[in-house]
Amino acid sequence: MKGNKLDDYEKEIESQDSEYISISGRKRQKIESILERGKKTKNINIRINEFDLDNLRKKSEEEGIPYQTLITSVLHKYVTNQLVEEKNILKSLKLIGRKSLFTSPRQ
Repeated sequence: MKGNKLDDYEKEIESQDSEYISISGRKRQKIESILERGKKTKNINIRINEFDLDNLRKKSEEEGIPYQTLITSVLHKYVTNQLVEEKNILKSLKLIGRKSLFTSPRQ
């Protein structure tokens, strides 16, 4: 690897190469197919009200990403069940708080 310098992260990966497991050709093809489908994009047109679009643009500026990328990210999180509503987070935090009352040692 003459001329190529690895950063610390890449060096760490390289130092752990013995831990990786090789896979069969068929399984590799299936994984590569899944990854390839994930790279493909389709252009769509949607109608969105001006208020929401303005707010999306503001949010994207705060995040430092283009607004179309933000929209794509939100849609991806939604269809993969990774988009969580604030009320569900608060409900979970309340439940955790109640459990900690029962599990914390009494003084």
